[in-house]
Amino acid sequence: MLSQLRPALVLLIALTLLTGLGYPLAMTGIAGLLFPAKAAGSIVERDGKPVGSSLIGQSFTSDRYFQGRPSATSAPDPADASKTVPAPYNAANSSGSNLGPTSAALAERVKADVEARKAENAGAVPIDLVTTSGSGLDPDISPEAALFQVPRVAKARSLPEDRLRDLVGAQVQGRLLGVLGEPRVNVLALNLALDGLGRK
Repeated sequence: MLSQLRPALVLLIALTLLTGLGYPLAMTGIAGLLFPAKAAGSIVERDGKPVGSSLIGQSFTSDRYFQGRPSATSAPDPADASKTVPAPYNAANSSGSNLGPTSAALAERVKADVEARKAENAGAVPIDLVTTSGSGLDPDISPEAALFQVPRVAKARSLPEDRLRDLVGAQVQGRLLGVLGEPRVNVLALNLALDGLGRK
């Protein structure tokens, strides 16, 4: 029996070392050599200090900044660990809300968000400004969503709207390889460029 068990154990240990240790270390090393910034989390720095990641959205609530998609991520309730509380852009708990199209709570939240957006701009509200993404961490918005926010940001910063429209236009990223995905604007990159206007 031991002669039958030994090859199975040797194979288990060998495959564990190969696929559980060797392969991940090799892929991490290769990624670090070929794509060092991406392998390190696509960290964005300003003045040598990390301010976020280009892959993970973050909450901008001030009228002076462009805002991303709503986030449905949550965290444990400090008062009751069996419950959760909203925690926008909680990267430790990436998830959507799991509310379906017949959910009254979802309909009320979207309606309230649409009304709040209409208070800042009477135009048609872009859908990505009132709906959450599947991850809750989407770092990008559509160019239309960024342009929709221009009047609010321009007023808060006392800047001409045309200047901000040009800034948004300069930040638009096209489709991958010209065909995959949709044009988008990274909110963190846009806000860093916005802060850069005041430094010039």
